[in-house]
Amino acid sequence: MSIMASMQAPSPPSARHGNRQSWRWLQIAFRAQTYRNILYLFASFPLGLFYFVTLIVGLSVGLGSAIAGIGIPILALMVIVWWVMASFERQLTIWWLRVDIGPMYRQRPAGLGVWGWLRHHLGSSVTWTSLLYLLAKFPLSVISFALSLALVLLSSFLILAPVPILIDASLGYAYAPDSLIVACFQTALGLGVALFSLHLLNGLALVSGRFARLMLGQGDLAEQLRESRQVAVEATRQAERSDQKRHELIVNVSHELRTPIASIRGHVESLQIALDRNESGVNAAPPAELRNYLGIIGREAERLGTLVDELLSLARAEAGELRVEVAPVDAAGVVEEVWGALAPLAKRDRQIIVVRDVPAGVPLVLADRQRLTQVLLNLVRNAIAYTPAGGIVSIALRADGPDRVVLAVADTGIGIPQEEIDRIFERFYRTDGSRARSSGGFGLGLSIVRDFVTAMGGEVEVTSAVGEGSTFTVNLRTAATVRTTPPPLPPELRARDPSVR
Repeated sequence: MSIMASMQAPSPPSARHGNRQSWRWLQIAFRAQTYRNILYLFASFPLGLFYFVTLIVGLSVGLGSAIAGIGIPILALMVIVWWVMASFERQLTIWWLRVDIGPMYRQRPAGLGVWGWLRHHLGSSVTWTSLLYLLAKFPLSVISFALSLALVLLSSFLILAPVPILIDASLGYAYAPDSLIVACFQTALGLGVALFSLHLLNGLALVSGRFARLMLGQGDLAEQLRESRQVAVEATRQAERSDQKRHELIVNVSHELRTPIASIRGHVESLQIALDRNESGVNAAPPAELRNYLGIIGREAERLGTLVDELLSLARAEAGELRVEVAPVDAAGVVEEVWGALAPLAKRDRQIIVVRDVPAGVPLVLADRQRLTQVLLNLVRNAIAYTPAGGIVSIALRADGPDRVVLAVADTGIGIPQEEIDRIFERFYRTDGSRARSSGGFGLGLSIVRDFVTAMGGEVEVTSAVGEGSTFTVNLRTAATVRTTPPPLPPELRARDPSVR
């Protein structure tokens, strides 16, 4: 019973670990990569000899002919030759040794000629490390070739020791039994030497692959330095762009403030003169003239207030503090509100008809209701400002698939030239400065529209034809696509988590 129990008892962990180690030691003989590594070591000798002779002869001839004036082209040719040989050696190492080697160069500028190519590569550290690799490959390959050949011959001699005795025995010749025992022992020893040789040659191939990886490709440190330089360059460019935008903003704001302030000042002076005339009783100003002055002052003050509000929104967007409360919103209600506020004014002041098309069943959208209202107000006001008297402005709302709602504002105005469409969302940009200035615009409305729509996770597009009108389209997500957290905002806004401001 005890014998059976001992036979069925599991092996101790130390025994199982020893078995695994033994199998791993033997497993190398059954791997195809092992023999690819050995072939690489044997092939290194003729390749290393070819590289060494080619480079030594070429560089010697080039340097020796430099005095005669023909050495520079030869040296330039040798740079190309050793780069080609290094590229071939890199690909050969990757293919045979399965070594991951980084690229020899990261990004070569476009449009370089032969001399530009030479200057670019002579400034790369990999160019010179690859030359050192090619020159060092010959002596290293001699060592690896001699060692590989010696181990293979020794292993083969030991393993095949019984073969002559077996041949003699098969032919009927007498042989000493002791010699057969010694030959079998040599065979066992040869198998051990062969197994040891496989491990040694694999280690030598591993060292060769790591040496090639170090010399023939951009290293991790070089990649980190390159990325750090790119980050520094991009940060510098961003700082320069920010400084330029800040300067342009100050200039534009100063220019925009000058007009309404000058208008207010002039009409206040006119109003004071009119009041002085009324007090003196000479050429008294009629009440209609005084109301006109006050109306102009009120409108210019309203323009200043609008400019301040737009500049505040612009500053928040630039500082990454533009916050929106994304929630399900009834876009149809927003359209009705904006239409009810602007349609009577457009018809009374500009003889422009504002119509809306809101079908039933349009799903709720994910938006900030206050921001969406401001977006639509800016778009409709912009359409009214650029539409001649007697024109039409339409507001349309429709579902676009299961997860999108489209809000479109179209007009029959002057249109936008194709070359200016890409710029209309820039700060203070206006397609017609005199027309926009007379209508009270500052060139900030469309920029704020884009910022608000983007912050709400939507997109704004424009199509236009000169003399026919323009259509601004706002694409918003439906409430059915809402997730537990809203999608991240674009990097240029860097808005934080949505919250009520």
